[in-house]
Amino acid sequence: MYELKRIIPKFDIELPTCMYTVKNHSLIEINDKTEVSDSNRIIRNIKRQIENILKNSPEMAALEARQAKLFKQLEELKKQLMGIKDTLHLCQKPGPQQKTKVGKADKANLDVEDVTVFEPLHDIVINAHPDFIPYGLLAMKNVFKDLFDINVTVHSHSTIPKLSQEALDFQEAVTKKCETKARGSVNVTMIWKNCEHTEMISSPTMYIPIYGEVNIIRYLARVGPKCYRYEETFIANEIDIVLDICYQLLRCSTAKARLNLLRSLSSRLLKQEFFGGDKICIADVAACSTLKRLPKIEKDLPDNLRKWH
Repeated sequence: MYELKRIIPKFDIELPTCMYTVKNHSLIEINDKTEVSDSNRIIRNIKRQIENILKNSPEMAALEARQAKLFKQLEELKKQLMGIKDTLHLCQKPGPQQKTKVGKADKANLDVEDVTVFEPLHDIVINAHPDFIPYGLLAMKNVFKDLFDINVTVHSHSTIPKLSQEALDFQEAVTKKCETKARGSVNVTMIWKNCEHTEMISSPTMYIPIYGEVNIIRYLARVGPKCYRYEETFIANEIDIVLDICYQLLRCSTAKARLNLLRSLSSRLLKQEFFGGDKICIADVAACSTLKRLPKIEKDLPDNLRKWH
């Protein structure tokens, strides 16, 4: 129990003689020394016995050894994570975006109103199957080349014993280095892997993939040059519809469903030069990659799509 500070001074109190006296069970005074009562002494003895039993128990010793081993493993894991953090430079906070003035000649070449200088982004990883080549990545690299550099390296997973010639040609094209005046960059590691969907991992600390080539194109457009971010334009809904059609085209299982989606895509293009009007946008990138991946599609294409493609 809690020990309370004495609030009544210790002095002799004259008790009345008309009542029974009861023995003090809390304290016993012997020769002016205060001792613990019998009940407290019993509790202390029981506690000591329990501690001795636990101390001598082999199960308790094994539990303590296991706990020490876990603490050691956690310490080693912490050191590994700190090493990964230093390698990825996660402690470096990205600086603010800086605005750069562009001369008239540069505006004519870049066809943009203003250019934003981007800090380098964290590396991203794209897993793709050689049978479903992500041509959109190559298209985005070519479209962004004067504004935003996409550095691609390609590796093969053990689940892919051999690459087709088409995959090898794509690999050579997408990894080709070219001189550029790009003011921003991102490093992409593409891995040929036996996976069901093309997927991208953008976070080095969490495995949260982005599925589908169309959604990867969306992501690259949002981290890339400002002039290709379509969300605030008046054709944002049209571009989203085209991207959704492309996503469904790559997953439709019947020829009838594919034909209906191609007609919907054709109705969005009409007689325009590009899906965004007179200027190329990411909808054109997604549509071009999608049509290239569809097998034996030339005969099913409407006239305007055939001419555009």
